Amino acid sequence: MGTVPRVLVNGPASWNTLIRLPALPDPRSQTLFASGHHDGLGGTSAGKAITLAALGVDVTLRTALGDDREGSLVRTALAHPRITLVVQDVPATERHVNLMADDGSRVSLYLELPSPPPAPLPTLDGVATAVLDLADHSRPLLVAARAAGVPVWCDVHDDDGTGEYPRDFVAAADVLLVSAARLTDRRAYLADAVARGCRLAVCTDGGHGALALDADGWIEVPAAHVDEVVDANGAGDAFLAGLLSGTLDGLPVEDALARASAAGALAVTTTALGAPTATVATLDRTAATLDVKRV
Repeated sequence: MGTVPRVLVNGPASWNTLIRLPALPDPRSQTLFASGHHDGLGGTSAGKAITLAALGVDVTLRTALGDDREGSLVRTALAHPRITLVVQDVPATERHVNLMADDGSRVSLYLELPSPPPAPLPTLDGVATAVLDLADHSRPLLVAARAAGVPVWCDVHDDDGTGEYPRDFVAAADVLLVSAARLTDRRAYLADAVARGCRLAVCTDGGHGALALDADGWIEVPAAHVDEVVDANGAGDAFLAGLLSGTLDGLPVEDALARASAAGALAVTTTALGAPTATVATLDRTAATLDVKRV
């Protein structure tokens, strides 16, 4: 067997309180009863790292954590033999309260949002891919990874195509993942990304599957079937991890996208962040049932 590729993931890890509601509340004074709640690991970079590690990929996760109770809980949740944690010290660990509706919609309330001071960049020697999530401490790595010839993957979540914050990430991405949530024209968004040099641009749309574009054209990716959506938190992170796992394994793009869809589907069946129980064999059994096709 060859050496397992090493991936650098840079961005948020947090400790969250997740509250389940039948529907998101209207903006008025009211009393509501939650259908469930729990505390757990959060953060888009943590979700990607956990899923990649489950799929056998060695990950260096660079994130910001405080020397506090929540930071200790995050460290414990991220303890995995394939995850190397590189911590930037901040006064308090990032914390959210997430209101999760049964239809998959979500409102995130930030309780703490750390801003780590400038720090030396991690070495990129031996890094196969840099997954650089939306965070100010990812920005210097956008430039460094491109200069080092390391492929850059960016997940810009619900970017609407006009907001200022994600623009540098969109411009730097070799592989780009975006949600359809706020896009008025997903095809135009993906086409613009590929025209500017992005190798693969993917728009996910929950239970409606995903649409992807590369130099060879459009690809439709169906959503893998699930019996019940338990929690959509981290499904996009799992999708990207499945796609990256397939890419590192040398799969054709259609097969890598099928593995991604299977990973995203697995993520929504658990309250855990991402898909920490995923295996390549399990995902590929599901992926084999999906008709991913060029159109």
